[in-house]
Amino acid sequence: MATKHLLFCSLILVHSLGCETQPIAMQHVDSKEVAPESSGQLDTSDANESTHSDESGVKDDPKAEVKPSQETTPTKAKPKVSIDFNPLTDLEKYVILEKGTERAFVGQYTDTEAAGTYICRQCNAPLYDSTSKFHSGCGWPSFDDEIEGAVERHPDIDGMRVEIVCKNCLGHLGHVFEGEGFTEKDTRHCVNSVSMKFIPKGKPLPEVISKQKAPENAEESKED
Repeated sequence: MATKHLLFCSLILVHSLGCETQPIAMQHVDSKEVAPESSGQLDTSDANESTHSDESGVKDDPKAEVKPSQETTPTKAKPKVSIDFNPLTDLEKYVILEKGTERAFVGQYTDTEAAGTYICRQCNAPLYDSTSKFHSGCGWPSFDDEIEGAVERHPDIDGMRVEIVCKNCLGHLGHVFEGEGFTEKDTRHCVNSVSMKFIPKGKPLPEVISKQKAPENAEESKED
């Protein structure tokens, strides 16, 4: 009797709780997270910085002090030596400096026969002795020789003649011709009268204005 009573109470209890109980599904969570598959490349986005670098690899710091590049102090050009040659008239400049030619048969010394020395009108350098002068009939003073070392010969720009200039100042004198047979030396210096000065024999020659003779405090010019 007691057993039946306990069984009856058990049935009532089971009915009140529900006859069919559902099992609770528990989601199993692994404590270890699975890492995503690597693509084989390193992510360097965090390592890259927003600063720029120049070609030398030095970062451009906007706050850094900019130092000027080293510059060489320019050398001042030395003043050119001023040589005061004799003043010239317009005609003399045209002949001596611009290599012009005075008209034939009008020159001051074309027919001069006096003894003396012919010097450069621009620098006073002795050029010809009167003993070398002769009449050629060309219309200009003619000489068959110069004072040794006084005259330089240069090819003329016309490509045919030979120009003669004062060796000291390079002033234009005229032209030289050979093979004409006027004298035994077979040479004719055809010289413009305005390129020369005549100093009669017995008078002192003026001091030569030399390119090498400059004021003591002057500096030589520097060639470029």
